[in-house]
Amino acid sequence: MRGRDFLSKERFISGLKSLGRLRVKTSHSSVITMSALVLILFIAFTVRLLPIRWEIQTGSMHLSEFDPYFQYRFTEYILKNGFISWVWPEQWWDTQRWYPHGMNVATAGFPGLPLTAAFFYSIVPALGINIGLMDFCAIFPPIMGMLACLVIYFLGKNIGGKPVGLFAALLLALNPSHIQRTSLGFFDDETIGIFSLLLFIFLFLRAIEEDRPANSTVKYAVASGLTLGYFCSGWGAAYYPIAITTLFVFSLILLKRYSQHLFLSYSLTFGLGLFIAINVPKLSSTYLTGMAVLPVAGVFAILCLCEIFRTISSAKSKTIVVLVFLALAIGGFAALWQLGYMRGIGTKFVSVLNPFAREGIPLVESVAEHRISAWGSIYYDLGIGIIFFAISLFFILGNLDNKNLFLLIFGLTSLYFACSMVRLLLIMAPAFSLLAAAGVTGVLRPFNALLREPVKVTVKKKHVLERVGKEFSGAAVLMVFLILMTNFAFPMPKVYRQAYAPVTVTAGSLPIAPNEPVQEWLNMLGWTRNNLKATTVVCSWWDYGYWLTILGNVTSLADNGTVNSTQIQNIGFIFMANEIQALEMLERYDAQYILVFTTFGLGQSGGQYYASWQGYGDEGKWMWMARISGKSPHASEWGWTDEEAFGEFNTTINSWQWNERGMNSTIYKLMGWGKHQWCVKNGVIDPEEDEWRKNGLSTEDVKPKYFEEAYFAGLELTPSDVGSKYGGLVPLVCLYKINYPSD
Repeated sequence: MRGRDFLSKERFISGLKSLGRLRVKTSHSSVITMSALVLILFIAFTVRLLPIRWEIQTGSMHLSEFDPYFQYRFTEYILKNGFISWVWPEQWWDTQRWYPHGMNVATAGFPGLPLTAAFFYSIVPALGINIGLMDFCAIFPPIMGMLACLVIYFLGKNIGGKPVGLFAALLLALNPSHIQRTSLGFFDDETIGIFSLLLFIFLFLRAIEEDRPANSTVKYAVASGLTLGYFCSGWGAAYYPIAITTLFVFSLILLKRYSQHLFLSYSLTFGLGLFIAINVPKLSSTYLTGMAVLPVAGVFAILCLCEIFRTISSAKSKTIVVLVFLALAIGGFAALWQLGYMRGIGTKFVSVLNPFAREGIPLVESVAEHRISAWGSIYYDLGIGIIFFAISLFFILGNLDNKNLFLLIFGLTSLYFACSMVRLLLIMAPAFSLLAAAGVTGVLRPFNALLREPVKVTVKKKHVLERVGKEFSGAAVLMVFLILMTNFAFPMPKVYRQAYAPVTVTAGSLPIAPNEPVQEWLNMLGWTRNNLKATTVVCSWWDYGYWLTILGNVTSLADNGTVNSTQIQNIGFIFMANEIQALEMLERYDAQYILVFTTFGLGQSGGQYYASWQGYGDEGKWMWMARISGKSPHASEWGWTDEEAFGEFNTTINSWQWNERGMNSTIYKLMGWGKHQWCVKNGVIDPEEDEWRKNGLSTEDVKPKYFEEAYFAGLELTPSDVGSKYGGLVPLVCLYKINYPSD
């Protein structure tokens, strides 16, 4: 026994000695790369958290914009009722929105983000973290934005090496469009969309690598298929990766780069991805027969044809196979068309391909982010980095391997779509980051080589040969560094301006970064939550529907989901019609309250304040109410097709002038009376009074007859408050009780 104990001790001691002799050899470049990546991820997360300054002052977190509140409500429902409760045993029909018909959430929304958030939120308590759902949903986007930067590092590294990966991660971390859509509170589809897009591209490109073993190809293809299915379940923009990947594979076939790896990867990726997609209630099996997805089947058929060609050598056999293939393709297409299974692309997607199609659709055109991008806005978003984006095309074309070919298609298509629609600058953000990173590294590569091992380069100057050494390379590197710094840091960091602003509701829907939260919308929503019932129907323009339902806990008629264009047209009619006509429509919807939001600025003349509309509220949106309602089949009966029936724009004073009909419209009375009440209370001149008199109207004529003040948020503001808090802007949220005339 003693001998055994002695041997055990000897072995233990010798084991410790051997451990002591171990030397961990860590690459110096790996340490630098890892440190740089960690720093980039830290910057990406921190920049996106900057709006928290205002949220801390309000005492609670809020979500930004409007659509994220739908995602929050969806997530909350899943956590309360179960992960499949929204679709089984029966689909969730939300009656607190789009009253009286309600909304089938299962077929109207993508479940990807709510399911993801609900899953991670359900495991948060296991980590010992106590956090509310609203707070979690607000922080979730910065986390996903940071993870997207991590994925693009690996994608860039796979395409062009570590430098490309690091530069791409940095550029995406500081891209204004990506920051906007992944900043604190922006809990919407894009948060998981860009992450999924990059992960899908990374996995698919790995799957089709020629030197990869078959089992590894299968693993990467299955992973890319699962990612594509997840993308389809979370964002309608899944058409984009499907389309560019199909185009990429078709291009490889044309370039005679077909391989069994490609066939296997394509089949598994799209087979699995589309199988998941058709099981999403919003998409269903009809997703496969859409014009945007059918090319997937066409390219798959061509791949099958290529595989058959690989096994046969007879020219006659190949001819027969081609003829049979064409007959089957044409016959199948014709059969699907005749049987009515062929579906076109949705209006929104058609308007992306053809931006001029939006001119006849005011409901789509009214959304600011759906407008055609001006070159100025593109340059403002991307900055001088566009130079490196263009340079990268030269380097890519000089080495057009499979990965560079995909990157080229990704970059050019995203550029087109970004030019077509402002919102799609987000889609271009990762493509721009990758291409600009490739451009920067391509430019710096020769100078980096000179710095590492100077080459004796000579130039002829006055018949004397002079040597150019490291100084020249160092100056070139410094020049590129300065160019990049002007993109991010000088004269005022665009990234900082994009990120350092409160979420929309905390900013009171004003385009400012105030010193403290704008309380008017928060006060209004708190008032409705505390004084009205969940079944109380409140009519407002569709922008504010989510806020009223989720934060105000009342029933709304419409929201940003725009699932019922007829109902939006009717709401537009309510606001543009006179009071009697508006009441008839409001009664159809059992509306009890009506809400308007207006903004006006304070100026001074002769030591006296005067108030003028600014256009950030309904005073800037009423024209769209007129245009959208004017597209109704009943527009001829209503007497207008657009805003021209309600006045004209006076170029002399650069302002809209309402005519008598306009001043009798419901929207004008509700906004004008609220503004007038504030002016009277604070001794401020209201220029609208002069316009009333010019049209033969008195204050009593403009005062709403059937709409009684319930609560005006912002009425308590004084001119000094407005000047010190909100930069001279007055936000006024006016809620009126509807008094229907007794029969």
